[in-house]
Amino acid sequence: MLRFFSAGESHGPLLTVLLDGMPAGLELIASRDIDPWLKRRQGGYGRGRRMVIESDQARIVAGVRKGYTSGAPVSLEIENRDWRNWQKIMSAEPNNEPIKKELTKARPGHVDLAGGIKYGHKDLRNVLERASARETASRVAAGAMAYRILETVGIKGAARVVNFAGIPCDSGMDWDNLKKLDKSPLRSFDKKAEAKIIEKIDLAKKNGDTLGGIIEARFSNVPIGLGSHTQWDRKLDGRLAQAAMSIQAIKAVEIGDGWQGAVNLGSEVHDAIYYDDQYYRKTNRSGGLEGGVTNGSELVIRAAMKPIATLMKPLETVDVKTRQKADAARERSDTTAVPAASIVLLMMSSIILADALLEKFGSDTIREIETNLANYKNYIKEY
Repeated sequence: MLRFFSAGESHGPLLTVLLDGMPAGLELIASRDIDPWLKRRQGGYGRGRRMVIESDQARIVAGVRKGYTSGAPVSLEIENRDWRNWQKIMSAEPNNEPIKKELTKARPGHVDLAGGIKYGHKDLRNVLERASARETASRVAAGAMAYRILETVGIKGAARVVNFAGIPCDSGMDWDNLKKLDKSPLRSFDKKAEAKIIEKIDLAKKNGDTLGGIIEARFSNVPIGLGSHTQWDRKLDGRLAQAAMSIQAIKAVEIGDGWQGAVNLGSEVHDAIYYDDQYYRKTNRSGGLEGGVTNGSELVIRAAMKPIATLMKPLETVDVKTRQKADAARERSDTTAVPAASIVLLMMSSIILADALLEKFGSDTIREIETNLANYKNYIKEY
């Protein structure tokens, strides 16, 4: 079983990641395999000042020796450079100084109030610091390691934005030009929509507001048979949906043409099956999943990200100490982080997909997985 845990606060000294279940013999180099994904997470038009301060790099501290995984849990750390500005405020040691940066004015749309009530905090910073999207750097680091498993067996992934603040920007998938996504400030192939979207982001920033969008994670060369139809918690679409919904600010998920499929006729929804030396489909409305099992088509997961909850022109709220009407707290934040969220979605999906791959083809060594997968592909040809 491939699973990860993370620890750390937004303004604490560092983020810690523990990925358990990594097979042995996987080549894994932080500067090549993890750091580029961390950099992608920090990019995108509309990000705030925090991205100027941080320059995320992973330091592997366990589970890798001489560039290869040993089969033991892999542990790594990501330094928070902003920690130097918050050492007294976020110190784990007790002191008698007045509490600085105390947060008592709960932000609508954030977990401030619910988390404060649940855990008994009147200083809502104790909730904010862990709930912050800074934590997604941990997810990306864990996902980048899982993605190396997928990459090794020929599965390729891509993260992009298909709708930004109500403006469609899906001009089609282009696997041969993925570098264009890294160069795009919006992580979109649609250059025609770019200027209009950037103008909308600039206006939202000027007005102290925020924007959301629809993001996509997509995988090619996924083998048939990952996941299972036999139990509810083994269905791969359910596992992917849970992973996507766990990402900060994500409020809806679809696989393939999920929402559109609810309003179309069955003949317009399902993908006809053909055979010519192998089974194939001419359409992929199902997004590569049927009954919780991959069917060999591209795997397509989309998620809706709501606008960020921290507004520079805040909504009304209540101060949890005085119980009086107040403006919601302002925290340094982004106007939008939709492009970055697409990276997080891809990495979280990679963890789930890699886990399903190990479940099907073995989990001890990369060599074992590659051999079993090759034999399985021969079986499919003969089926």
